[in-house]
Amino acid sequence: MHTWLPDAHVEAPTAGSVVLAAILLKMGGYGFIRFLLPMFPAASVTFAPLMFALGVTAIIYTSLVAFAQKDMKKLIAYSSVAHMGFVTIGVFSGTEAGVQGAVFQMVSHGIVAGALFLCVGIIYDRMHTREIAAYGGLADRMPVYAFIFMVFTMANVGLPGTSGFVGEFLSLLGTFKTNSVAAFFATFGVILSAVYALTLYRRIVFGKLEKPALFDISDMNAREIAIMAPLVVLTILLGFYPKPVLDTSLGAVNAMIQPYKDLTEARHAQAAAPAVLAQLHHKASANAQ
Repeated sequence: MHTWLPDAHVEAPTAGSVVLAAILLKMGGYGFIRFLLPMFPAASVTFAPLMFALGVTAIIYTSLVAFAQKDMKKLIAYSSVAHMGFVTIGVFSGTEAGVQGAVFQMVSHGIVAGALFLCVGIIYDRMHTREIAAYGGLADRMPVYAFIFMVFTMANVGLPGTSGFVGEFLSLLGTFKTNSVAAFFATFGVILSAVYALTLYRRIVFGKLEKPALFDISDMNAREIAIMAPLVVLTILLGFYPKPVLDTSLGAVNAMIQPYKDLTEARHAQAAAPAVLAQLHHKASANAQ
């Protein structure tokens, strides 16, 4: 549903891409959590299967599209759509773990995606191209950049110990309690994210430094390191200690999902009622005989 996003990122400057990915992309998830579930719980329960299908489709399809990209910004933009698919399924799971995971995923994605676009901007300022094929072997000339880019690539993949793992894991855990089929297929998104993210990192950072334009490229300066260092710290800190974010949202999440949970339980009970009545009738008939 967000086919406009990659084109917007390509046309935007680095600062615009950071704001778009880190802040504006979360407005849809905020709308789900702040308005849809509390105000329209019945509609949310009714359309939950459709939203699961859309979320899983976004995760798998845009991951495949990301792998086919030749422009770094487009690849990261499509990966953003895929990661927001975890937010969608987490929200509509209607469980504490799922919604908590969706909230945490939005916070984490804001840090990681913004940092990835900054990483693209750093080398774009030096080379004035975003084509993946124009790079290779940057680890020889830019070791600090290679390390920082690796941290955010691992977080984008969802490596345990980074903030990207916590949100995705909780979203999948909450979704599994409600719709195990959606959780099963969404898990493939974790595998696909490793495919396109690690492929991007390998093509840019590893290999031989063969292109003449890269021979004199300089590593990150003090200003760029000062910008990226807090994001690295937050990514790792929230990966090992997510409690501050989870505790902050816990009370509001529980209050918000209660009507949703009540409706879901009522509908499950209503659906199970005919089976229960048939079972009681069968037992009564057996006793009478």
